[in-house]
Amino acid sequence: MTMHRLREVTVSPFQRRVFAVVKRIPKGEVRSYQWVARRLGNPQLARAVGQALRRNPWPIRVPCHRVVRADGSLGGYAWGAAKKRRLLKREGA
Repeated sequence: MTMHRLREVTVSPFQRRVFAVVKRIPKGEVRSYQWVARRLGNPQLARAVGQALRRNPWPIRVPCHRVVRADGSLGGYAWGAAKKRRLLKREGA
């Protein structure tokens, strides 16, 4: 049996902090990018939160689809807005 080596992923300390906050968003609920930024101690970091989530290498473990814009609209998602909408609907959000 051949073992395939997983690609090593490098994430910044900021990304790790963002991912830790997002992992705590309960299934079926959403939070805003600004909410995540406030949990990190600076509401001005909302755009940086979005950029960190855009580069999320673990979309199953870090449910970035649960993060939306402050006005409740979906915002971006690496696999497209339709996929984000389906994931949220499946979770009951």
